[in-house]
Amino acid sequence: MIHVVIDTNIRISSLSVKSSGHWIVNAFLQERFHLIVSTEILLEYEEKLKEKYALHVADDFLEAIGIAVNVSETTPHFHWNLIKDTDDNKFSDCAIASGADYLVTEDHDFNLLKQTQFPRVTVINLSEFKMLLGI
Repeated sequence: MIHVVIDTNIRISSLSVKSSGHWIVNAFLQERFHLIVSTEILLEYEEKLKEKYALHVADDFLEAIGIAVNVSETTPHFHWNLIKDTDDNKFSDCAIASGADYLVTEDHDFNLLKQTQFPRVTVINLSEFKMLLGI
């Protein structure tokens, strides 16, 4: 199974059934990939969900992540500070600490990781992830 860290922008926008990225919610529920999170990532998911959706939507989403068998939590013990936008470093740190196969994002700030030899983080966008899953 593919192990991924997913940036907040994708997780939040994909919840809407009208979103072109909604397929990722179904793929997650069908256990087509393994999601890796950290406490920092979960807190950001919660914050952004509460800004965009009703409180119960945020709570339901976080509860689903909490009980899903295809989710694991990691705690990065080192902060690499690889991304210019320091708020995004939680995703690359999580990917490195967990040994994730991919970091999935539409944020172009992560593109610099494609040139970083060490530590290695493989960054892909949503359409590349969809192709990888064969959807």
